Amino acid sequence: MTQFSLNLMPEKHVWRVCELTLRLRDVLEAEFPDVWVEGEISNFRAAQSGHLYFTLKDEKAQIRCVCFRDQVRGLRFRPEDGLKVTVRGGVSIYDARGEYQIYVSHVEPVGLGALQLAFEQLKKKLEAEGLFDAERKKPLPVMPRRIGIVSSPQGAAIRDIVRVLRRRFPNLHVTLFPVKVQGEGAAEEIVRAIRHFNLVGTVDVMIVARGGGSLEDLWAFNEEIVVRAIAASEIPIVTGIGHETDTTIADFAADLRAPTPSAAAEIVVRTRAEFEKHIGDCTRELTQHMRYFFSQRRHAVRDLTAHRAFRRPGEIVRRQRQRVDELSASLAKDLNRRIDGVRQRVNISSTRMASFDLAGRVKMLRVRVDGRRGELGAALERALMRQRRRYALMQVRIASLDLRARVSLLRRRLERRSSEFAAHARRYLNGTRRKLEAATVRLEERSPFQLLERGYAIAYDASGRVVRSAEQVKVGDEIAVRLARGEIGARVQEKKGRK
Repeated sequence: MTQFSLNLMPEKHVWRVCELTLRLRDVLEAEFPDVWVEGEISNFRAAQSGHLYFTLKDEKAQIRCVCFRDQVRGLRFRPEDGLKVTVRGGVSIYDARGEYQIYVSHVEPVGLGALQLAFEQLKKKLEAEGLFDAERKKPLPVMPRRIGIVSSPQGAAIRDIVRVLRRRFPNLHVTLFPVKVQGEGAAEEIVRAIRHFNLVGTVDVMIVARGGGSLEDLWAFNEEIVVRAIAASEIPIVTGIGHETDTTIADFAADLRAPTPSAAAEIVVRTRAEFEKHIGDCTRELTQHMRYFFSQRRHAVRDLTAHRAFRRPGEIVRRQRQRVDELSASLAKDLNRRIDGVRQRVNISSTRMASFDLAGRVKMLRVRVDGRRGELGAALERALMRQRRRYALMQVRIASLDLRARVSLLRRRLERRSSEFAAHARRYLNGTRRKLEAATVRLEERSPFQLLERGYAIAYDASGRVVRSAEQVKVGDEIAVRLARGEIGARVQEKKGRK
């Protein structure tokens, strides 16, 4: 009887880790290609490459996020820990760690607008650097002769400024540097204008102005490069940006802020009546100072004329002449006394020198020298005798020295030194050989071709360059693949790439 065996167990399929990861990545990328996720930023880190890495979390879960450098350039504000945001991007899996994460393409804060947040962040940063301190503000010239204006030539702001300046002082010299005041490239043009006026030095004061608008319209004056250019200007700057309620970061860095462009012109140039009033005030103040000065000098002269020296000058002169005569007589008497004393001391010294027996002293010194000469000759003779005896003794020792024994002793020393040198050389060579072997092992371990033994391969394009990205080749191109042993040719049939 034939027996049949029925196997109802399903066939077992074993996945490799990379296969399962790729399958899950495909499912996530197909299911969540573009999602908006809200949460709080934590573990924020900015890499040197410009990419941003952070974790988005809520009360119960968290997910990793990465924002590449190309998307970071479009952000209006700087993400930071603790900030609640909404991110947009696609969900995928990072193969190396097997973690799912969001590849972020856009970030915006929750509640506060992105521009307002960027405004507050930049203002806080520059204020901490001291760019808004009152100590670095420059005073405006009292009567400027040349005024530089940085504004749009088509806007209403320039017309208001010119109208005010013409009404107050028609003969003022005004130079306009035309710039864009909003949109792409506006900040760079404003910085270029400020630097130009500082370089040529043809104006006494600058007005940076534009008409009113929204926060987006005024954003060029909130750019960091504009604020730093205003702070670094050696020429005083007055800002008149927007309406009275509008405030930009450039206003904080300027030497003086005006609520409107026309108000900036009124601040820079006073009216003729104001100048006349200022001149009158200076004249009155100068007159009062001069009156007080002359009054003080008049009282001083009166006090001097009232002194008794001015009442009887002849008597004072006669008294001083008598005083001079008395001092002259006293001086002559003192000089005579000093001369007598010196003359007496000279006489005493002459007497002592005459009584001194110079010949006897010379004879006694000659006797002493002769005695010392005899003693020195005897000492030299004794020293020569001692040297002769030592020389004779050394000759006897040299004659009795066995030359063969000396040669044998030197040979033994040479053999011992040779053995020591050979042992030292062997130790040095053995140590050098071990270092060379260790370096060879490390070189082989770090060789890129060792990776080929683990199953990796290196692809080269038709020109012999290493293929690192799918963008380097096209479908149909011939490539060469280097293996651990040998090389094979291949043709590109399909390209897949990801960021």
